[in-house]
Amino acid sequence: MTPCPGPTRRAALAAGAFGLTLPQLLAATDTARRPKSCIMLFLLGAPPQQETWDPKPNSPAEARGDMGVIRTATPGLVVGETMVKTSRWTESIAVLRACSTNDSSHSSSGYYMTTGVPHAPVGVENAKPGAPNDWPSLGAVVRKVLQPGRQLPAAVTLPEQSANDGNLTWPGQDAGFLGRGADPWLITCEPEKGKFDIPGLALPPEVPAGRFDDRRGLLERIDRGPADPHVRKALELIASPAARQAFDLESEPVRARDRYGRTRFGQSCLLARRMVEAGVPLVRVNWTRVPNAPNNGHWDTHSKNTEGVRKLMPVLDAAYTALLEDLSDRGMLDDTLVVWCGEFGRTPKINGAGGRDHWGPVFSVALAGGGVRGGTVYGASDGLAAYPKDGRVTPPDLHATIYHCLGVPRDAEIRDGLGRPLAVYRGEPVRQILR
Repeated sequence: MTPCPGPTRRAALAAGAFGLTLPQLLAATDTARRPKSCIMLFLLGAPPQQETWDPKPNSPAEARGDMGVIRTATPGLVVGETMVKTSRWTESIAVLRACSTNDSSHSSSGYYMTTGVPHAPVGVENAKPGAPNDWPSLGAVVRKVLQPGRQLPAAVTLPEQSANDGNLTWPGQDAGFLGRGADPWLITCEPEKGKFDIPGLALPPEVPAGRFDDRRGLLERIDRGPADPHVRKALELIASPAARQAFDLESEPVRARDRYGRTRFGQSCLLARRMVEAGVPLVRVNWTRVPNAPNNGHWDTHSKNTEGVRKLMPVLDAAYTALLEDLSDRGMLDDTLVVWCGEFGRTPKINGAGGRDHWGPVFSVALAGGGVRGGTVYGASDGLAAYPKDGRVTPPDLHATIYHCLGVPRDAEIRDGLGRPLAVYRGEPVRQILR
């Protein structure tokens, strides 16, 4: 992301007075939940389509690998053998088997998947954020379109940004030319560790309530000009019991937390459910490293693909299905779209290290819940899961599908830095999977 401008005196005083980390102060205070929401599970590194949603059991051994398949709740649909719990939920899931970016670099293909606009040029690894590739992210567009009149930020990212090894942040995760005010709120957190607290959503012990009110009044007197929206949001949240409640994972039954898995990804999925329940329209949960797994714990299975999938899938399988079950039990699944995606796919042939390399020509995306017809498959890859055969879906189409399910108007517009109107929808919703 581009460097932040320096904080105002008011913002600096707020941070110092209350121990606030403003970008981490997202929460949920609306008493009425939006009827439409989306949770995007972004699986960094990209799971292999051949071992997940698009296995090819009849292909040559060098293509199919050494893993088997299992049947699902949907007649005729098989998935990778490690997706045991997910296989029981396919009647709520629509699979897109011919998604494509035609870009095989994490950073630039990730930009395309995150913004719906191809990176210029394609195929750039460790691409840096900023112009000319400064189209706003999906979350930023949602904030711009759905934010007016809302008390809470309309889009959140957790528990960390997407980045290559070395903390090289991918481009396209911020608001780009829409300006910092439309950035999705980033919550960097470790909800799986002990007692979980979001910094700033509780008063420090040395700042009693009366002292907090005095300091808030001081801030208001210091700056009589236009209020800094980030400071105002921080003050509103720290004063709001409802905001703190949204992050209170300790209030969840132990059984529920165990069902998601006591992993960073699993507990982040639980946190996403709580935020959606409290009124946040879009939450993106990024995959995080799994300790003691090959390829640095990500889905970038350049070596030991089988071992990697066997280590990682139980974490994903548990969290994903717990999320679907939890939403269903609470009567929220019909109104909440859950997206399973990565930045691209994996190569159709196993390499010399027993892995699969980057592959942008074709991969699978799964959508569940709100707005989609479960038990459906749209599109197909060829016999090696190498190229689209029919029903190709591009990132603009995926974004249009998400916007449609969120209730974003078809004629919605955003404006660039020169004030020129630009269409939000740059593709077509995949109507074949929509209800």
